[in-house]
Amino acid sequence: MIKNIKVKNSGIVKLQFFDDFPDGNLVIGESERNIPFKIKRFYFIDYLFNPKANRGFHAHKKTEQIIFCINGSFELNLDDGHDKQKIVMTDPHIGIRLGPKLWHTMKKFSRDCVILVVANDFYKKSDYIRDYQEFLRYIKTK
Repeated sequence: MIKNIKVKNSGIVKLQFFDDFPDGNLVIGESERNIPFKIKRFYFIDYLFNPKANRGFHAHKKTEQIIFCINGSFELNLDDGHDKQKIVMTDPHIGIRLGPKLWHTMKKFSRDCVILVVANDFYKKSDYIRDYQEFLRYIKTK
């Protein structure tokens, strides 16, 4: 269980969770309620069969996202330019806010891992910072 977030521009998002054993679980997220913004885009990542896969390696200038591990597990690494934090994602109703100016990477995916990301804006190539040194320069000037 994730207890706290120490990096800036991040946080914990809890979705509504209903254990309906033996008929499965129900997890509900609502835009502008427990998701703190209007959702304009979502995507998911699955079939992560390469045990050495690494993803992410970027930050956003303005876009805010929330990342969920809806099946399996993975390691999420956050870096605000000052503090770093590693979070093992396993709980499908707990998401992590990836705010602007937050470098993030993902690795150590279980074979059954499925990641869901919701975002407050449409894809814009210009919003991405894909070089870590550029990221460090950017956060010092903004």
